[in-house]
Amino acid sequence: MPITSQSDRKQNTNWGQESRLQFIDFRLRWEGCLNRKDLMQQFGVSVPQASLDIAKYSELAPSNLVYDTSSRTYMATAFFQPQFLRSSARSYLAELIAMKNGVIESSVSYIGTGVEVDVAPIPPRSIDDATVAILVRAIQDRLVVNTTYQSMTSIEPSERKLSPHALGYDGFRWHVRAYCHTKKRFSDFVLARILAIEISNQSEIDPRDDIEWHTIVPLVLAPHPDLPDATKRVLELDYGMENGEARLPCRQAFLFYTLKRLGLKTSADSNPIAQQIILKNRADVQPYIDGVTRK
Repeated sequence: MPITSQSDRKQNTNWGQESRLQFIDFRLRWEGCLNRKDLMQQFGVSVPQASLDIAKYSELAPSNLVYDTSSRTYMATAFFQPQFLRSSARSYLAELIAMKNGVIESSVSYIGTGVEVDVAPIPPRSIDDATVAILVRAIQDRLVVNTTYQSMTSIEPSERKLSPHALGYDGFRWHVRAYCHTKKRFSDFVLARILAIEISNQSEIDPRDDIEWHTIVPLVLAPHPDLPDATKRVLELDYGMENGEARLPCRQAFLFYTLKRLGLKTSADSNPIAQQIILKNRADVQPYIDGVTRK
């Protein structure tokens, strides 16, 4: 855990130095070493500034690093404890994937010498920069947008007047959550299906009225009861289960997508080998599933 809180650190550091301290922490944890040149190349700082940053980090975590005179490098000690969330395993893996997918360039990543990584391929989804920019502005300023939208149920696209209030990602596609003034209900609209969009007027729709978006449904996952005990224990490890259960909070608006990805969309009996987990509290969740309006 961090030795000092984020608020305490910000009282004694500026934003630039805070970023450099995170970089030092990240490199020490994931590559085991760091020198002044690393800071200079990453942030374009001078030798004296790099020295000051390393000295500042040493004040925050004196047990985390030691200077090796032979290599002129600071080495992570056996007692290293990460000081920043940026150094978490989740952040490290996310950064690897972001570089692999071309979301960020290696020059801005904190990773110096990474490991080989690949991802299971999925077809890329179209995302129009201008569409996203307009939607973000509309969400921030509570504006109405006029769109031409291609739904799955119509052969021809239709004109939709929307009041967007949030973006959502189902693991494969980006959606905008919006009130449709034509259908008079809140719904999800796939970004790639928005063929044209323009800002209209100020919206009078209150996002708090989107009940499905604001309702959090707890999902309780458990190993399939017909699996051998050894397999159940493996699944408990895979899903981070405690006492044979994993609890997953889910917006009601995301229930369809989440249960579909987990293979739990229906309550039909399944082969335990093919479908290794179950929705343990399906009886409690089913009314929310039935209440989700699918568009």
